Amino acid sequence: MADWRLVCGIARSLWIYYHSPRRRRHMDRLYSRFVQHGDLVFDIGSHVGDRIASFRRLGCRIVAVEPQPSLVALLRKLYGRSPTVIIEPVAVAAAPGTVELFVNLTNPTLTTASSAFVAAATHVPGWRSEKWRHRVTVPAMTLDQLIARHGQPRFLKLDIEGFEAEALSGLSRPLQALSFEFTTLQRSVAVACLSRCGELGLDRFNAALGESQRLALSPWVDAEAIERWLAALPDSANSGDIYARREDG
Repeated sequence: MADWRLVCGIARSLWIYYHSPRRRRHMDRLYSRFVQHGDLVFDIGSHVGDRIASFRRLGCRIVAVEPQPSLVALLRKLYGRSPTVIIEPVAVAAAPGTVELFVNLTNPTLTTASSAFVAAATHVPGWRSEKWRHRVTVPAMTLDQLIARHGQPRFLKLDIEGFEAEALSGLSRPLQALSFEFTTLQRSVAVACLSRCGELGLDRFNAALGESQRLALSPWVDAEAIERWLAALPDSANSGDIYARREDG
């Protein structure tokens, strides 16, 4: 029964993230603000690989990082033969070793290494139907280790369900630009990520709500302003991505 739930969950994610040509166009337009042909990109939390597809369309080289064995198998089928895609079947954490994943079989893109994320979801009406009943232990690397292995990316995308701050604490090198997912479920995680971005020299910020693939702010703002924007969001906004770059970038 568990295997069929997982198959159905992955199929649902493939439909959501791949079926819309309009969504692809918006995604490509958004990421083209940050990368050019030939740039190296880290896609941390590749899930079913829709961001890999976008970065490939833009001519980038991609290191795709995904710890879930079922999704790694899918990514290898979709992109394993691409000369511009390297798939790393690991989690990203603050320190190397292993992490335990809380697996959401019916919605595998919500699988997380954060017990706090799972706990927070149990108290929010819109999340109570989500269940993380399975566990799997996977190898973990830091962002610094990935950079040492593959080179420094032009752009880093983080979408790891409440574990973004832990991942950024394993990064010591300043990057030109990055994005990280936020949720209204755990705004404190986004605040911690903003603080870490400041320590890394990233000082201009923007955001995209949900899967809109459209920047919400013009012009870009400083850390205090994006934190106020985040605090003012209604809970119904649910999630999105915050983009950070260096002012001289």
